[in-house]
Formats: sequence, structure tokens, C-alpha cells
Amino acid sequence: MAWALLILGGLFEVGFTTCLRFVEGFKNLPWTLAFLVSVSLSMGLLEVASRSIPMGTAYAVWGGIGAVGTVLVGIWFFGEAATPLRILLIFAIVACIAGLKLVA
Repeated sequence: MAWALLILGGLFEVGFTTCLRFVEGFKNLPWTLAFLVSVSLSMGLLEVASRSIPMGTAYAVWGGIGAVGTVLVGIWFFGEAATPLRILLIFAIVACIAGLKLVA
């Protein structure tokens, strides 16, 4: 269950980083509220998951999910470059996350 909560927290991290694109200096109220809700849920789920998963592993996995997810959102929705090297590095992050889960 802790791993499911950690993954969900990582997905909310993608949500709050995506919201940052639209907050306009925290003047755009709907996006600012979405950012605040997402960051609260993300951090809260990380905290709950880290009660059962070693903190270093939990943080690395959470951050990796957020990093990979944010890059993918940028590629799919905002037209950011999807070069072969960038894709290879995304796979490297995923491999490291899987490795951390295996040794945790």
C-alpha cells in the first residue's frame, strides 16, 4: 500500500509542476489553487509512504516519478523536444527508480 501511495504522490508532483506553468505569479486563482492542492497531496502522500519505505528511497522514487512525468507532460502537451538522448535519459531515470524499489 505504501508503494501505491508513493506513486500517487509522484503523480500529484507532476500535477503541481504542470500547474506552475499557468499560475502567472500566483495571480491566476484556479491554477494557483490546483497547485496548492496538488503540492499538499503530493507531500502528504510522500510523508505517509515514508513511514514504511526508507526515506531516501521514497524521496528518490517520488522525485523520479515527478521528473519523468513532468518531462513527458512537456513533450506530449507543450511541444518540448523528444530527442533520442532525452528519451534515453528518461529510461535511465526509470531504470534507477526500479533499481531502488528492488533493493528497498
